[in-house]
Amino acid sequence: MNKLTYCNLFNLSIHRLPLIIISISLLTFILNAGNFLFLTNAPKQADIIVLLSGDSGRVDLAADLFKAAYSPYVMLSNAEESISASGDMLQTALAMGVPQDAILTENAALSTYDNAKYTLPIMKEHGFTSAIVVSSDYHMRRVKFIFDHVYKKSGIKLTYVASHSNYNAKHWWSDSYSRETTFSEYTKMIGNALGYDGPEAKNALDQIKGWFF
Repeated sequence: MNKLTYCNLFNLSIHRLPLIIISISLLTFILNAGNFLFLTNAPKQADIIVLLSGDSGRVDLAADLFKAAYSPYVMLSNAEESISASGDMLQTALAMGVPQDAILTENAALSTYDNAKYTLPIMKEHGFTSAIVVSSDYHMRRVKFIFDHVYKKSGIKLTYVASHSNYNAKHWWSDSYSRETTFSEYTKMIGNALGYDGPEAKNALDQIKGWFF
């Protein structure tokens, strides 16, 4: 092979380098998309536990944290949502041993953004300066993004503690539940980053999800 051929191959490789870098970066992102969604902190003492509505595993964790004396109060966001055989979130928390006088509720939230928006005034009203925010493991990255934004100038310190779910973070493409959850979380995260919040945005993003699943 002559010198000219080597030069041509070298130039071709240089021209393809950006595409190779982009391809490797995209592949790395896809493989780690599930792991990125996961976020959790070690629990710390706080004025209150803020529990976002969802599967009963979240209530289990909030009840465990309450019983372990991490906080004397639990706030249920969207407390009327039915989540277990015991009934709505309030009834489920009571069934799990959290006493009525330790529970605060709000019933207006219809989205993660609403969870943050409607819990903040309650926090301020009671003079709380710290909270443990509880949600599912796959949901916590977006929860932190939204709560950090809404609570930014409040002076309230937030600790994010995630409950375990059936989401397969390592191989998120391997089952339909994990695939749909990944697509949903990233779609909503992009929408939130672009300023789309609340139930209307949630409905629009769910429609987009419906095009693919």
